[in-house]
Amino acid sequence: MLTERHLEIFVALAEEEHFGDAAQRVGITQPPLSQALRRLETLLGVRLFDRDRGVTLTDEGTLLLPHARRALAALTELRDTGAREQADGRRLRLGLVPELPARLGAAVAAAPVRAGERRRVSVTTAPTTTLLSEVSAGRLDVAVVRHPAVLHGLAAGPVGLFPTSLLAPAERSRRDAKAPLPYAVRPRAEAPAAYDLFVDTLAGRGRRVETVAVSDERAGLALVAAGQAVLVTADDSLVAEGVERYEAKDPVLPLRLRVVWDPRRLHTAETTDAAEVLVDALSRQAAV
Repeated sequence: MLTERHLEIFVALAEEEHFGDAAQRVGITQPPLSQALRRLETLLGVRLFDRDRGVTLTDEGTLLLPHARRALAALTELRDTGAREQADGRRLRLGLVPELPARLGAAVAAAPVRAGERRRVSVTTAPTTTLLSEVSAGRLDVAVVRHPAVLHGLAAGPVGLFPTSLLAPAERSRRDAKAPLPYAVRPRAEAPAAYDLFVDTLAGRGRRVETVAVSDERAGLALVAAGQAVLVTADDSLVAEGVERYEAKDPVLPLRLRVVWDPRRLHTAETTDAAEVLVDALSRQAAV
């Protein structure tokens, strides 16, 4: 089996070009170094050094050297990262949907620290479908996602409703336009069930619903300012010249959010405790 020690010996000999110096560098005597090199060559099925002209790399050895250096560097980095993580304490890996207003996201991320959580918090922003996959795979501990969504066995807190406003071009918001503008929305694939609920609710009110996909709400705001779309948002910091924020005649659809986590993962008690703190923080901010 190829080991890190094999690579260390190979790199030392390639750089020192002398068995005695290489053995001293890796902290062993020359015979064990020669034996380790023979085992490495047997494992790879090639000669790595030409011993007839001192100690020089063969063509195969020259090809292996940069890979061996990168592998050793990666192992060193991995150990250093693990040591830092152990020194800092295990991280609480939190995921947030992009639709979450910055103010609310900050409040949710700060809640575990304020509650005495000892782990450091790292934050990832991604669409609902991505966050659900990351939590299921164990790459995130807990996430705030849009509702409704297919949870596939994940645990979830109650649904919080967050009020939204309608942003529209100022000149159109003062009159009943005969040709309504499309709604700027994020792609359906990011949160299919939430997207369908949004469109179906509007359609159920007798409205003709057209949508235009945008990468984020800032892009949606730009379309509104250009007179090409309207935008439903929970973020009260989104403002622009020529854009008016107003309440529609019908209630504006709320942003529905909930906290999800995987109770099947290791450190279940820790994750559940952190999730409960986040559920409470989200509930405090919600209208309902």
